[in-house]
Amino acid sequence: MSTTPRNNPHTAAPRARPGASPFPQHVFRARPGTGQRMYRNLSIKQKQIVWAWGFLAIPILFYVIIRFYPTGNAMVISFQDWNLLGSRTWAGWENYAKLWNDPVFWKVFANTFLYLIIGTPVSLVISFVVAYHLDKLRFMHGFLRMLYFLPFMTSAVAMAWVWRWFYQPVPIGLFNNFLADFGIPQIEFLRSTTNALPAVLAPAVWAGLGFQIIIFMAGLRAIPRSYYEAARIDGVSTWTVLWEITLPLLRPTIVFIVVFSSIGFLRIFDHVFNMTTNDPGGPLNSTKPLVLMIYQSAFTDFDMGYAAAQTVVLFLVLLAVSLLQLWLLRDR
Repeated sequence: MSTTPRNNPHTAAPRARPGASPFPQHVFRARPGTGQRMYRNLSIKQKQIVWAWGFLAIPILFYVIIRFYPTGNAMVISFQDWNLLGSRTWAGWENYAKLWNDPVFWKVFANTFLYLIIGTPVSLVISFVVAYHLDKLRFMHGFLRMLYFLPFMTSAVAMAWVWRWFYQPVPIGLFNNFLADFGIPQIEFLRSTTNALPAVLAPAVWAGLGFQIIIFMAGLRAIPRSYYEAARIDGVSTWTVLWEITLPLLRPTIVFIVVFSSIGFLRIFDHVFNMTTNDPGGPLNSTKPLVLMIYQSAFTDFDMGYAAAQTVVLFLVLLAVSLLQLWLLRDR
């Protein structure tokens, strides 16, 4: 008689399904971590904010590395003596003292603010006038808008050389040839310490008009037409509508254009460098902006500490001008 116990069908363990693991599922199920539990407890709006900051983290990190690190490094170099090849030595406030006592720097500093003071209001007024009338025009509207925007897409170097050709004396220069046809004496555009800066500024203003016109037209299109219809029903004059409706509602657009164009004129370089290549910033430093002086100090004189000190000054000027304009043009 066999002593091997028979399997009881009532007590036998159930067979596992084909392909299933012989181990209980809770062995492989990981418990959610603290971060997962916190994320699950967030509301939908909070989860959207988390995802938004997650996508923005990389651009913000990139901006911090590209923008703030060079700025901080320039501030450190401004207190050092460095010729780009040798070792750096600590100079303290020597570069800033040299800057304070340099008459060329103060001439260049004045030129930079002349570009700002003249260029910003002139470009603002011209672009608004063109955009205001172009917005009312329906015939060839798209073509004219493209035509005004074309200079903004043109290379600044190519544009500067074309305008330099316009300014040449007779018989090469277009402007002086036109004056000669009417018996008017020719003008020394780029060889005069008085005329050189406005002559260089003109193509810079012309190049930025297209962008400003497009922005102004977008602002004009955003104004509800019902305001103009109500003013027309009340018999309000066109001049009053302009001052009481259009300009106040264009305040955010004006703030953006003023700040944007001011930064551009404070950083002007391409037009000056290419239109005065024989004497960059000349004649007699009458057209030299601060950016060009920084370039010459760094890559012509190889005085990186002095160039960095000028860069810090330019950064502070840009920051101060931008904040001042935002404060003056704020909503009252």
